[in-house]
Parts: sequence; structure tokens; C-alpha cells
Amino acid sequence: MSRISDTRIRTREAAAHLVASGRPAHELTVDLIYAQIRQGSRTTINDELKLWKDEQTRNGALASALPPAVASAMLSVWALAVAHGEKVFAQRGEELEAETAAANVHAATLEAAQAELQGELRIARGQLDDQRVQLAALLAELAEVQGGRDAALRLAEAAAAERDAVRTQSEQALDAMRSAHLRELEASRAAHSDREAALRAETERAATRLEGVQKRVMLQAEEARHAQRQAEAALSKTRQRNEQLIADVHRQAAEAAECRRFAERHEAQLASVMDEARELRRERDALARQAALLEGQIKARRESRPGRASRAGGRET
Repeated sequence: MSRISDTRIRTREAAAHLVASGRPAHELTVDLIYAQIRQGSRTTINDELKLWKDEQTRNGALASALPPAVASAMLSVWALAVAHGEKVFAQRGEELEAETAAANVHAATLEAAQAELQGELRIARGQLDDQRVQLAALLAELAEVQGGRDAALRLAEAAAAERDAVRTQSEQALDAMRSAHLRELEASRAAHSDREAALRAETERAATRLEGVQKRVMLQAEEARHAQRQAEAALSKTRQRNEQLIADVHRQAAEAAECRRFAERHEAQLASVMDEARELRRERDALARQAALLEGQIKARRESRPGRASRAGGRET
């Protein structure tokens, strides 16, 4: 039962108890009633006590104007009607309060769910931002690897160019030495026989120098081939790393797309929950208005009872 209905009923019970104990009805005050029930507002007690006194006055007038049996029967019927009206009002008040409480609980549950969804949405947005940062870092690393690959290609091209230059220089030196050797050989044929020994010695020295040059040329060529192999290995590793980074970029992009879809689903759920919460608030306000309207109707019926009682007394007379 609601607090207001309980206060009004206990006000009537306390007034009846005081009258039964010997105190006149017109001497009852709000302070006396409040001292008995210890609850409710003094305004509510005053309104209900005034209604009770008016009813007692009308009942007294009716009892004096009618035969005792008829007056007793009418008072009994009137008491039953009042009790039934109070019971119906209390039951309806309890139903409305229960419905309002259930609506408030549901609204609180929806607000908690809304807060939870908003938290999940913030987490999803944070994860999306992290994915974007990781994607930017991967793209930067990919650009750096591509720069390294280009540097390795330039290094390989420089090694190949150096190898070609060394080969050209060795071939030119070899041709020059062969030409010099041929000139010396022709000169030695035309020279004196005593120059033959010197020419042979010079030829041997030239052959020795040529052998040394050839060895140096072969060593430089080997170094150039080694550099080329290293450059090709570096290029292969760079290509593998590039492919891995591209795969990582695709994976991160897929995860970012999934996070965006997740965030969109949560935003849709949040909008639905907010709509349902607004609808429940409207239903709660409608129930409150209905309860206020019902209480006003009951009060209006109570206020109209004196007029009906007076008309009924006139017909009986």
C-alpha cells in the first residue's frame, strides 16, 4: 500500500479510536492524530481529518433525521461503500506503484547497458586507433625497406659497373703489354745477337709482370662476383621482407575493417537501447499521469458525497 493511502487510513482509525475512548469529534486536532500514528505530513492528516469530521457530521444529522434502524442500515452501507472505495483505490495505487517501480528498474537496467555499450564502443575506438597507428608504422617500415632495397640495387649496379671497368682496364693493359711485347720482339730480331739475351730477360720480366697483372685482374673479378652475390642475397631478403610486410599490411587492414564493423554494430545497439529507454520513460510518465488522474477522480467522488447524501435525505423525508 502507498504511504499516502496508509496515512489517510490510519488517520481515520486514530480518529475513530479517540472518539471511542470518549473524546468528542470536534475536539480532535492534527497534533492529536499525529501523536497517535507518527507518520505522514500534517497537511495530509488535516485534509483527511476534515473529511472524516464532515462525514461524522453528516452521519449524525442523518441518524437524527431517520429512524434508528434505517439510519443504522444506511450508515452500514455507506461504511461498506467507503471501505470498498478505499480498498479499490489502495489496490490500484499499489498496481501503479509496482508498474512504476518495474519501469524504473527496467530504465536503470537499460541505462547500465547503455553505459556498458558506450564503454565497449570507446574500447573498440581505442583499438581502431591503435590499429591505425600500427598500420602507419608498418607503412613507414615498408617505405624504409623499399629504400633499403633500392640502395641494395644501386650497390649491385655499382659493383657490376666496377667489375666491367676492371675487366676493361685489364683487357686494355693486356693488349698494351702484348703490343709492347711484339714491338720489343721485332726490335730484338732487328738488333744485334748480343741483345737477344737482354730481350729474353726483358721478355721473362714482362711475362712475370703480365702474370701478376692477370692475377690482380682475376682477384678483382672474383671480388666483384662476390659483391654481386651479396647484393643478390640482400635483394632476395629484401623481397621476402617486402612480401611479409605487404601480408602484414593486408592483415592489419582486415582487422581494422573488422573493428570498424564492430564499432558500427555497437553504435546501432546503443541507438536501439536509447530509443527503448525513451519509450519506457514516456510509459512511466503516462502511468504517473494516470495515477494522478485516478487520485483526482477518487477525491472528486469523496467531495461529491455530501451532496448525494443531502439529496438522499431529502427524498426520504
